[in-house]
Amino acid sequence: GKKSLHQKIVDELKHYYNGFHLLWIDTKVAARMVWRLLHGQVLTRRERRRLLRTCADLFRLVPFLVFVIVPFMEFLLPVFLKLFPEMLPSTFETESKKEEKQKKKLNAKLELAKFLRETIAEMAKRNKADTG
Repeated sequence: GKKSLHQKIVDELKHYYNGFHLLWIDTKVAARMVWRLLHGQVLTRRERRRLLRTCADLFRLVPFLVFVIVPFMEFLLPVFLKLFPEMLPSTFETESKKEEKQKKKLNAKLELAKFLRETIAEMAKRNKADTG
């Protein structure tokens, strides 16, 4: 059913709390990775990607904090997210946004595969005509 205003506010506060909590955990893990790097250890590809994502999230946090700290500025957040979709740190994304991104990536991959399949089929026909 439809949620009351109080429930919407509580849900939003929980969302922000969880986002900041996840970002804090990622930051602690990234700090350990940086410590390992400084002591000459090599990171795996997965660790390197996580470190880069966390650093990017920390840089995205600065403009995002303006919306959280300034009163009533959070009402403009949807407008800015529409203009700059990658502005939000990854720990603050909802499941629906993640699924939407995955669907877009999958559709792009399917289109590329379809294009490559058609190109190969056309090249095969051309080679068959040249040899025949």
